[in-house]
Amino acid sequence: MAAGGPRLPDTVLFEIFLYLDHADVLSVGLVCQQWRAVARDEFLWKELFYRYYRVSRDVPRHPAAVSWYDEFQRLYDTIPCVEVQALKEHNDQVLHLSFSHSGCLFASCSKDCTVKIWSNELDISLQHSSNMRPYNWSYTQFSQFNSDDSLLLVSGVFVGPHNSSSGEIAVISMENFTLLSRVRNKPYDVFGCWLNETNLISGNLHRIGRITSCSVLWLNNAFQGIESENVNVVKRLFKIQNLNASTIRTVMVADCSRYDSPDLLLDYEEQLAASSTCPVFDLGSDSEEEEAKPKQPPEPAVQELPDAGVVPAEDGLQQFFDDIMGGHMRPAMTDTELETKVAELFVRNRTKPPEPNLLPTDSNSKTKYLIFTTGCLTYSPHQIGIKRILPHQMTTAGPVLGEERRSDEFFDSLDHVIDIHGHIIGMGLSPDHRYLYVNSRAWPRDCVISDPMQPPPIAEEIDLHVFDLKTMKEVKRALRAHRAYTPNEECFFIFLDVSRDFVASGAEDRHGYIWDRHYNICLAKLQHDNVVNSVAFSPVEQELLLTASDDTTIKVWRSPRAVRVRQARRPRPRKLLFSWLMNQKS
Repeated sequence: MAAGGPRLPDTVLFEIFLYLDHADVLSVGLVCQQWRAVARDEFLWKELFYRYYRVSRDVPRHPAAVSWYDEFQRLYDTIPCVEVQALKEHNDQVLHLSFSHSGCLFASCSKDCTVKIWSNELDISLQHSSNMRPYNWSYTQFSQFNSDDSLLLVSGVFVGPHNSSSGEIAVISMENFTLLSRVRNKPYDVFGCWLNETNLISGNLHRIGRITSCSVLWLNNAFQGIESENVNVVKRLFKIQNLNASTIRTVMVADCSRYDSPDLLLDYEEQLAASSTCPVFDLGSDSEEEEAKPKQPPEPAVQELPDAGVVPAEDGLQQFFDDIMGGHMRPAMTDTELETKVAELFVRNRTKPPEPNLLPTDSNSKTKYLIFTTGCLTYSPHQIGIKRILPHQMTTAGPVLGEERRSDEFFDSLDHVIDIHGHIIGMGLSPDHRYLYVNSRAWPRDCVISDPMQPPPIAEEIDLHVFDLKTMKEVKRALRAHRAYTPNEECFFIFLDVSRDFVASGAEDRHGYIWDRHYNICLAKLQHDNVVNSVAFSPVEQELLLTASDDTTIKVWRSPRAVRVRQARRPRPRKLLFSWLMNQKS
């Protein structure tokens, strides 16, 4: 298609370009004179964008984008999909990755029972490795840097029988990599998290009956070596009853202070209202192909919790026992149903009511939410519990068992519950903590759970739900593409991560996945040789992504743009200059 050759109509040329790859569309556009003439035609690039990416036309252009051409180039050029390095220092499955807030370091946990700390320089290198086997650990499973990157929380699983649920949390100093403290953690998949710079949250589990238990969440000082009778190093935060074999797991803390000034907005109306003051995004609906798919499982339901104060005191439990002794219970209840019913009646008049006004009302709010997985029907986690942490609870000062309680406040109630209707296998917060992303595998639509030890079968397709923590509502539809195959009893956590523009997740299909948060489309599949357990964006450079896999490797992915920039920064070889000098001497 030279300058003097035959001229194709623009519409025909446009149709040809629809069949090209990203790189071809951009590169051909540079060399084709006819295309250069229309390269900045907004209508053509808009049509190309919507049709190439199969984005619903209801989704507007990214508000920060200057043109459709630039937006097309952004989605091609800034996705971290180019493998630049493979780290093979672990000798067993790599389970989790976490970056420091500065982006200078990251940590990895593995079935080889080490936590490794890496330096994120031009080429990533291993800086330190801690072996946790001397502390009776079976493997390390999770890590998190505190807010000033001076301490690293590492969560692990104790050596024990297959059905053991005991674990431990260790705190490591980043100054000299010394072990500062260790805290028991049960069940181990509570994982643990930082509440602030020096205090972390752990869990404990107390069995009450065969399928009834009590989860206690503790606040721990990272410096347990403090020897002073005037300073507590631990304090009880919450005590929550579990029914039907459920337990609290996967705790994380959300900071509400930025809810009125998020990095991006995922609601259309909010986007329009704020468009004149700050850059906003919108998480679009699925593609036209998705519209033709069969109906999906019902959307997660947000439950309004009842006011515990209106429940009669001992009357309900006493009446229930009277009915049993009088033979008035029809049909007869199984042992499991009986235990659950008694536990429900017992807890009603021994539970502290939820905190009023859960949602933050001002932009300077110092409110924090404790978020965790839980349940009420079966042992597989199928609900998200949210509990507000009050200012006086953010320190270990005060009584070890927390504030004094009345007899009718033996347990804490949840302030908010979100029902997922499926097995939750991953959670992650957006960088501004405004949105919660949840990986789940759906249950059949009309399933009935009659035995808590026999949860419903779960789908192979993973749904990635998005919840707005300011409104406590689900935003748009779930993201999809990734898959998992293990059944309920073998199901394991698949960690996800969220950056300003993208969300990424591992999967059991040997790939990591990246989606665009604005357009709600899958942009890249990242190949491994086995299950991808964890992904992590650099908090300061979203064009850098790490993936960790059962194939024992950590892969480093950068965007095409970042690869070009880094190559340009490398010193160029001086071979030609050396050859010229040698020729001159001869």
